Amino acid sequence: MNKKTLAFPYVLWAAAFIVIPLCMVFYYGMTDTTGAFTLENIITIATAEHAKALLLSIELSFVSTLICFLLAYPLAMILTNMNVSQHSFIVLIFILPMWMNFLLRTLAWQTLLEKTGVINSILGFLHLPALEIINTPGAIVLGMVYNFLPFMVLPIYNALTKIDNNVINAARDLGANGVQTFFRVTLPLSVPGIISGVTMVFIPALTTFVISTLLGGSKILLIGNVIEQEFTQTGNWHLGSGLSIVLMIFIIVNMVIEAISDREGEHTSL
Repeated sequence: MNKKTLAFPYVLWAAAFIVIPLCMVFYYGMTDTTGAFTLENIITIATAEHAKALLLSIELSFVSTLICFLLAYPLAMILTNMNVSQHSFIVLIFILPMWMNFLLRTLAWQTLLEKTGVINSILGFLHLPALEIINTPGAIVLGMVYNFLPFMVLPIYNALTKIDNNVINAARDLGANGVQTFFRVTLPLSVPGIISGVTMVFIPALTTFVISTLLGGSKILLIGNVIEQEFTQTGNWHLGSGLSIVLMIFIIVNMVIEAISDREGEHTSL
């Protein structure tokens, strides 16, 4: 059987659930209610309300990505230095929560953090001050870090495992100490993994609306919430699609940066 024939079901699936929906988004985003071409739906991102939501989304996504990186890199290094049986089990532990539904994981944190939740009940039993973090940006960041941390750990871990130990040993033989070896050898060679991890965390954090809805309440609106409301509540598909196109631009820029960084990483490793 021809290989192209075997790929036909995937092509059909991609056309039905990727290409056609994207075409619909671009059509609605570039037209008004009469079907006439307009850029008004995209320009609306510059209004005070939408710009505030976008900037807040970028800020929280950046903070979440930074925290994920600071947690993931040392953990990935620890996993790399373990023997095969140990790190395989620990990697499984990190992947295991991803098998649970994303919504259920976020609802669990809502139950833990709410004013009468598990954590505050324990603090009250110990006669300690209650933790008032629910419906705050901090709760949203916590939810993002929890849900997206594995997406930062795994790419960095894969990049670190591909570094030849002979390169590390050569740097030490030439007189480099541990700090110099890390910053001049290990870190540069792991840049492709870092870029992949940053992209895999920043993009979903930027576009999420479930985490901000459940952990941030109605007081905090991210750009994902604004787009979701335009589709489900207001019914303005044109504006929602226009704002979605703006987010697509961020995704494309990140993909370009990732592709350039991967090519540079390949040349560096050579």
